[in-house]
Amino acid sequence: MAYDPGALNASLAAAVGNDSELMAELRAAFIDSASRQFDLMGRARCDANWRIAASRLKSLAASFGASGLVALADDALGGAPGDPVVLREIARSIDDFAGA
Repeated sequence: MAYDPGALNASLAAAVGNDSELMAELRAAFIDSASRQFDLMGRARCDANWRIAASRLKSLAASFGASGLVALADDALGGAPGDPVVLREIARSIDDFAGA
C-alpha cells in the first residue's frame, strides 16, 4: 500500500491556507494523536480496546484526509487484535507522516 504524506499537507493547506505555523501545529497534533492511538492498539489486551483505538485512529485519519492510514485502520478493525503486520504497517505510515 502506498502512503501519501502529501495528502495530509494538502488537507492542512486547504484548511488553513498559507499559515505555515498553524499548519505545523496541526500536523504535530495529527502525528501525536495517531501515535497515541497506535500505542493504545499495541497495548490492547482485549478485543474491545483494540477496536476502540483502531476506530479512533480511523476517524482521525479520515478527518485529516490520510486515506492510506484509514485503510490500515480498516484492516485492523477487520483483522485479529494485536496483528503484528497491521501494527508494523501503521507504524510505518505514521513515521512517513512524521518524516514528510
